[in-house]
Parts: sequence; C-alpha cells; structure tokens
Amino acid sequence: MPSTLFTNATLACFDAADGYGLRAQAALRVDEGRIAWLGAASDCEPAGGTEVVDCGGRLLTPGLVDCHTHLVYGGDRADEFEQRLEGASYAEIAAAGGGIRATVAATRRASEEELFAQARPRVQALLAEGVTTLEIKSGYGLDCETEIKMLRVAARLGDELGVRVQKTFLGAHALPPEFDGRADAYIDRVCDDMLPRAAAEGLVDAVDVFVESIAFSPAQAERVFDCAARLGLPIKAHAEQLSDLGGAALAAARGALSVDHLEYLSETDVALLAANGTVAVLLPGAFYVLRETRLPPLEALRAHGVPLALASDGNPGSSPLHSLLLILNLGCTLFRLTPAEALRGVTLNGAKALGLEDEIGSLEVGKQADLALWDVDRPAMLAYRVGINPCRAVMQGGAWRRRPETS
Repeated sequence: MPSTLFTNATLACFDAADGYGLRAQAALRVDEGRIAWLGAASDCEPAGGTEVVDCGGRLLTPGLVDCHTHLVYGGDRADEFEQRLEGASYAEIAAAGGGIRATVAATRRASEEELFAQARPRVQALLAEGVTTLEIKSGYGLDCETEIKMLRVAARLGDELGVRVQKTFLGAHALPPEFDGRADAYIDRVCDDMLPRAAAEGLVDAVDVFVESIAFSPAQAERVFDCAARLGLPIKAHAEQLSDLGGAALAAARGALSVDHLEYLSETDVALLAANGTVAVLLPGAFYVLRETRLPPLEALRAHGVPLALASDGNPGSSPLHSLLLILNLGCTLFRLTPAEALRGVTLNGAKALGLEDEIGSLEVGKQADLALWDVDRPAMLAYRVGINPCRAVMQGGAWRRRPETS
C-alpha cells in the first residue's frame, strides 16, 4: 500500500478532551493504512514514492461514524408518516399492527438479494457524505432465519461497498405477532436460539434491546444481556425514548457501550452513565420525524461528562433519514449541541459507542487512516449548511474510496 501525504490542510483531530483539536497549515502522512505522522506542513518532507495531496487549506477530519442505523429492511412506512400527520401517535400505530411489525412482515417476505438491493442506496447516501464506519442492526425479522438473513446482508454491504460495518443483533426489538401475549416465551427464543445461532455464524458484534412499554421490560432486557455476556458480546440499549423505565441505568450498570434515544432519561441516572463510561447516543432524526417535544437532559449529560454521540437512526418508520450531515444540523438546532459537540458525536464519540475508539474516530498516530476531505475551511460549516454535500474525498484504511478531483 503506497504512502500518502496530505499537506496544506486544516486538521480537526479530536485528540483532546473537547473542541475540534484544530491544526492549521498542517500535514498528515499515511503509511500501511495507518496515520504515521502529523504536524506542521512546514516540517514534512515527502519521501520518494509518496503520493502528495495538496489540500489547499481544506478541512481534513476523521471519517464519519454513524453508530446507530436500521438500514436493512423491506418495504417502507410512508403511510404511517401520513397517519401521524393526521393525528395518530407512534404508540397507537404500533398497537394497531403497524410500526415495527409492518416492517417485519415486509422483511420476512423479502429475499436476501431484495434486501441488499433496497439497502444499498441507503448506505451509499451515507458513504457519499464521508461515512467510513456504520452500525447496522437486525430487528425486523423477529425469527431466527430472518434475523440471520438481515445480518448477512449487513456484512455483505460492508464487503461490497468497502465500508466498515458493525453488526448489532436486535432480536428484542418488538414482539412478533406469533408471540402475542407471550413476551417471556419470545425472550426464551431470543436467548436459546436466535442470538446463539447468529453469534455462531460470526454475524454479531454487539447486542441491543428496546426497553420500552411497547417493547420489552427491564427484566426481559436483563435476560438478553445475560445471554450476551455468556457469548462474550458487548451490549447496547434503546432506552427512555417514550417513557422512563430505567433501561439506560440497567444497561449502563452492565457496562453497555451505549444507550440510545434518552429523551426521558432522568437526571439521577445520568451519573450512572458517566460512572460506567457508557456513551449517550442522541437521535435527533426520530425526535424530528415524530415531532417530539421532550429534550434529552443535555445539561446534566454535559455536567457529568457523559460522551455524546449522534447518529442517523436511519429506519423506515421514525427516522427515514440517510444524511449524517443533516443529523449534525438537527443535533445543533433541535438539541442545542455546539457544532464541536455534534462533529465529535459523529467521529470520536460515535466510535466509542461502537467500542472502536482505539482504532478510529480521531486523527492520531497509529490509528486507522479513515479520513474525509471537505470543501470547507472551518468545521462548523459541516453542521451549518443543509443541502450541499462538501465531501471532496474519502480514504478508508489508507485506501482511496473516493479520490479528490484535481482543482
């Protein structure tokens, strides 16, 4: 793999506790797929055979990380979008057999090839905006064969599109219709059959549970977490999106990588996230689409130093959004994050939410050379402007996924 030297760049390193970690008039060298050196542009001397990229003062950041998505599914739920605008609530639609169950039916019917073809453009939209790592959850199968089918498609998307994909098992996403009134029996199926089989095929990087009144109780979630622990898998949780059931505190106490949504997170439980190093993943897309009004407890999360990540939550129902740049803007405008917090949320803290912060998420010597070059000179521009994609080039693991066009 040839060496590459980026020179005359503005680096957003995210290598300090806060802020962008900006370095102006800087350079960065990539050797063997990793960041080998960075410093002042005036101090670099390209060795023979090194490819030199003059960034022209442009911004160079870590590749973006979308740490919470549901991109593999069948069909769509545009009709439910219309129903919500006519007054139906998310919970009412779910109780009537819509919501997640509607997508389950469409996903079960779809072949692996059909799921791949439908998911591919969703992933490509994210990749065009500098995403180099994304998480894809299962959870629209709710039976063993379909859950495994979804995870296989997620793995194939990573292989064929050249992006790092973390695969999360979310079998405990909703109660399938064949288990109506038998939630504990379904959790037995998840723990005794579905999760072990998916893990045995090497298709699981983490395990997630939806802890909510329309999904599963904390006690049921704890059984899934116990199963994950026996299999040596890290855990995550959808928690406190619609009510406060204590799912975030439960997951954090079990060492969860992240807890996600958190609009109803109590300030009392925020300290537990901080004490256990659990990342708070904020999902402004769902907040926006569902027209929610209760904000996550941002001031408490900041005060306790809980790492804040942002993600698209790309899914067919509550967040049919496939632009991480839009999510940056929504995180700032709806949740009042600063642009620095938002961009850290889709780089270093997004990587932390996946347990990958030692490898990606910041510009530091020794880390994977996942890089995005932007046609801007200030990081705030990425959160400020909507509708224009300034991504100029992307490098994944030291290899060009998209080369910069010559000026």
